[in-house]
Parts: sequence; C-alpha cells; structure tokens
Amino acid sequence: MTTSGPLAMAVVVVSLNTRDILQKCLESVLAAAPAEMVVVDNRSTDGSPDLVRALFPSVRLIASDTNLGYGGAANRGIAACSAPAVLLLNSDTVVAPDALYALGGYLAERPRVAVVGPRLVKLDGSLQRSAFPFPSVLDTLIGESGMHLVVRRLPLLRERLYRTWSHTGARRVPWVVGAALAIRRSAFERVAGFDESYFMYGEEVDLCRRLERGGFETHFAPVTTVVHRGQASTGNRTASMRQRLLSQRRYLLRHESPRSAERVLGVLRTIAAARLLRDVVLLWLARDPERRLRLCDSAAAWRTLLDERSLWKA
Repeated sequence: MTTSGPLAMAVVVVSLNTRDILQKCLESVLAAAPAEMVVVDNRSTDGSPDLVRALFPSVRLIASDTNLGYGGAANRGIAACSAPAVLLLNSDTVVAPDALYALGGYLAERPRVAVVGPRLVKLDGSLQRSAFPFPSVLDTLIGESGMHLVVRRLPLLRERLYRTWSHTGARRVPWVVGAALAIRRSAFERVAGFDESYFMYGEEVDLCRRLERGGFETHFAPVTTVVHRGQASTGNRTASMRQRLLSQRRYLLRHESPRSAERVLGVLRTIAAARLLRDVVLLWLARDPERRLRLCDSAAAWRTLLDERSLWKA
C-alpha cells in the first residue's frame, strides 16, 4: 500500500435527455472539487447542453452530434481529461462532498485495483445492490427468477451470494454497476477502455472481465455513498429490454464457452416465456384500466423478444 495521498480525480458525466436532474448531479460534483470535469452529451434533445453552457461554464462540454452509446461517450470523456483517476457517473446521480477524496484515497492505497464501485442508494435512501458475479447459469436463474428475494431471508446463505450480501464492507468483486465507477486511468488505457460495441448495458461487466484478465482487480468499497435515481433515460420498454438482451448475448459469446453461453441464453429464454405467461394471466384477472394497459405493454414486449429467435442463439 502507498501513503502518498489520494489520487487526483477527474469526473466524467454521461448525459442523455436528463436535463431536469443533470443540474443536481453537476452541482454535487463541483462541491466535491474535482481535478477536472467533463460532460459528454449523447445528442440530447431536451436542452441539456444549453443548461451546461449556461450554468456550468467551468465544465468542459462535449456535445456529440450522434448518440455514442454509454461506453463510447465514456471513452471520449475520459480521453478528454488527464487526471490519474476518473469518477465516471450517470447523470442521474448525486455524490457526497467527500466522494472524490475517499475514492482517490482507496485507489492510491491499492495499486492493483483498477475499478472501485462506491455504495449506491436509491432516492429513498435504501441500498441499491451493485456488486455481482460474472454471468452464469446459477446466477442468472437466481437473479432473473426472483429466487434472490427468498435467499435474502436466509441468514446463513445471503452473505455468501453477491446478489444478496449486505454491502457493508469493502471487498474484491467480479464487477460493479456502472452508475458510478472510480477508474484508474493507467489500467483503463491498458485494456483500451470500454468496448463500444456494447451500446447500452453490459459495458461495465465486459470492462471488469477484461481488467481481471489483465491482472487488475475490481472492488466494492463503501467509503462514500452515491445517490442513484436509476432508469432516467432508457426510453422505449421493448427497445430497452432488447438492448439488454443483446448485450448479455454479446458478453456471453465473447467471454464464455459456446456451451455455457447456450445454457445461460436458454435460462433467459425460459424466464422470458414464464414472464409472458404471468402477464397474460394477470391481464385476464385485472380490472383496473391502467393496470391492464401496463400488462398489455409488458406482454407485448416479451412476445416480441421471444419471436426474435436469433437473440437466443449462441
């Protein structure tokens, strides 16, 4: 461990049509005194770039004329600053005043750590679990079927699984949620940053996997807390679900054996079919018009995905 003080930390915020909440994010970051600050806007149409120009003249704005995806935007933002560490944030986050000092200190003391995920909480202050294992048949079954909700009630088992452990202490983990990532620049550059073929979802899983193979570590460390609203700019439900599945499939094909990828995709398809059946049954029983509309939309989304057979093939 080193004791030379925290690494200087820049902040990069990726924004897409989140003008109403972007201001709070940037105000919180500036209060934490970043070494540099960059906002990469993915072609917002809600006036987000204008807000940055008008209210935050000290912030470097990269207003893309196309939607680069999350990984592409993050790569551009990180390349635009020079600090040895970068806190990469979604625009729907709010950081504490000590965030950069705490995360920079954690990285400085652990040279092999490439990525640190802070403690995430929802708007109501409740924990957002943010450290997970790499995809497998067992974890997919536990996470997507709802079995993790049962495991949380079993004291002897819940601390053994990443999806259910209490997130009370720092530890090495496979990957952390990308809403807030403290990144060591040298390690990030060693693996050529985010893979931009992941347009949305999964890019942080892929990054952490490649960093692990390069001899680096990913840690969860509750040295500071970040508030994360979540689901701020995901758009159309069916398109979002399809993109998530595409990213899961891309990860499996690149990092797992064909047999393992086929098994995980099979579990995902079975769960999708079960959710379609659930929504159809609930729709038949529902009487409230708004609930029926939501169930119709959900069932239609699952049916569309299940009909696209190429999504489920390894």
